[in-house]
This record gives sequence, C-alpha cells and structure tokens, in this order.
Amino acid sequence: MPLRVLGTEMMNQVTGKNSRNDTAARWGVYGTDLGHMFWHRDQLYIVFGDTFGRGGFGGSNWRSNVMARIADPDPRHGFPFESMVTGPDGAAKELIRSRKIDGDEKTVIPTQGISLGGRIYLHYMSVRHWGLTGGNWTVGHSGLAYSDDDGQTWAAPAGATWREPCGFEQVAFVMADGFLYSFGIPEGRFGGVRLRRVAREHILTPDAYEYWDGTKWGADAKSAAMVVPAPAGELSVAWSEPHRRWLMMYLDETRRAVVLRTAPALTGPWSDAQAVVTADQYPGLYAPYIVPGTEIDGDLYYTMSQWGPYNVFLMHTSLEPAAPAVVSDDGPVAPVGAPVTPVSSAN
Repeated sequence: MPLRVLGTEMMNQVTGKNSRNDTAARWGVYGTDLGHMFWHRDQLYIVFGDTFGRGGFGGSNWRSNVMARIADPDPRHGFPFESMVTGPDGAAKELIRSRKIDGDEKTVIPTQGISLGGRIYLHYMSVRHWGLTGGNWTVGHSGLAYSDDDGQTWAAPAGATWREPCGFEQVAFVMADGFLYSFGIPEGRFGGVRLRRVAREHILTPDAYEYWDGTKWGADAKSAAMVVPAPAGELSVAWSEPHRRWLMMYLDETRRAVVLRTAPALTGPWSDAQAVVTADQYPGLYAPYIVPGTEIDGDLYYTMSQWGPYNVFLMHTSLEPAAPAVVSDDGPVAPVGAPVTPVSSAN
C-alpha cells in the first residue's frame, strides 16, 4: 500500500542572515541554495550551490559552491554548523572553480556528494547558460571532483567527465551491494529519471558505468530507460527500513510541488508521485534533499531551497508510520502490507 503523507512543516532557516547559523556574519554567506548532504569520517557535511555575500542573490563575492560541516547531525536539533571550508579571509570559499563566463562556463554546480574510503567525491554540472524561463538551462559537461583532505582542496580530472549529454547531468547517489548507483536527470528540470551504476573502485572511469535498460544492465548509455517519467528536477533517494521501501523526492515543476515516490527496489517499479509540499505554501521551492542516515518511519527530514529568499531551509514531513511486524513462531516476518520483493540495503 502507498506510503501516505500526513503533513509538512518548515523547521528553521539553515543559511543566510536570518538563519540560526548566521552564515552571513560568520562566513559571508548571505544567500545560497541546494544543500545536499553526505557522511564523511562520521560527520555530516552539507554542500551548497551558487553562493553570494552582501546583497544576497547576485550580490558580492559570488562562489559557485561551498561546504559546511554540521555540529549535530540530528535534524530535530535544526542543523547547527560547526564550520565551513574557508579561505584566508575567513569567508566560505569556492570548492570547484568555475570560469563564470556566460556561454562558456557560467558556473559549476555540485549535484550530489559521497564519501568512499576517506575520499570525498562531488558530482557536478558545468552550466553553460541559465535559460530565460524557470527550470531551463544548458550544461556543457558533467563530471566528478574529489578531495583527500576533507574538502580543503579539490581535483577535477579531465578523464572523469561526460562531455556529451548523457541524461545524468544531475544525480542522486545510492551506495548498495558494492556499487555506486546514480539516479540521473538531464539539464534543467523537465527530463525523466534514469539509473546507472559502477563498482566503487571505478567511480572516476566513465567507461566502467552500466545503465539500466528496463530489464538488464549494459554499457550503452543511450539504452538507459526512464525509471520515473518526466518532469523531474533536483532529486534525492534514501532507504526506509521500517517501510522496506526506497524513497525518491524531487521537484515537479509542472505541478509546482515537491513530490515523493517509493519503490521496493532501485529499478522500481516506482509508485505514483504524491505532493509533499507545494509552491502555494512555499513560493519558489526546489531541491529537496533527504537527510542521510536517519530512520525514515513517521518522520521524513530534508533540506529545501526557496528562490525568493534564496536560502536553504530544513523541512519535516509526517508520514503514516509503517505497520508493525507480524510475529510468528519462527520470529518476525515482513510488516503487514509490506512488499516481499527483495531489495538492496543502503550503506
């Protein structure tokens, strides 16, 4: 049976002058967006997109991407920041440099991060030009950058890039069964979701990736089937052990809403989308990123951006809790109403 959304609330503002972290005064972050998270060396990190100083969006000290470390990873406590990666002036510094030339490389936006073997990886898209209408932009290439010193310095090897459009210009990472899975969408917010994977030791080798064609894995990127239909914008995926389901959140630009889908396996089938929160409630909403490492039962925590204030907010959605497990003489069995399809567990 479908996982039912009961209600959504905004917990607090995470970034900006009026945030609990006062990132404006502490690190020169007056306006930023995105805010996807990953665990690294037992600490929770959060990565942002285009970041500005005084004046907010379009203001001073434009940095394409910045990163913070969260002092308390429990989202119920509002995500206090312990530190940000900074430059000599004490302001949050740009991690992956960009040319900032329209029509060439306007900016470099990180779309998801992950830590493997003590190394941080960021998937990024090199935006060539922002479109005139909302949700449209063109990407020159996408790729992977990595850091071996906890985010202080970064390498973006030329060999770890996808120069041609591949439908994975933006991704959501899932680590399972020794593979790094990437749910991908193309440039903008109007494409469908596809799925690829790679052995973790070959993450920087584009030719090593396999693509799901709807029935099997193969090396041809052009064979990748849509596992979720268009339109989908900035997305995240996480496992819910109580519900025995994968959860996917993204922006549906046409519905003007953040939506939720669930599936018993990464390859699907994915449920119909249901609205979690709408632009009527929070105008200019986008980029829902599920907090990793939390047990998702009756509570779903995620970050969300708003265009008007151009900052990141911590959100909480109440879900119908999972049904209790049925106990037999042989021990616990699947919860009532739960799918019996085997699934991979997230690491």
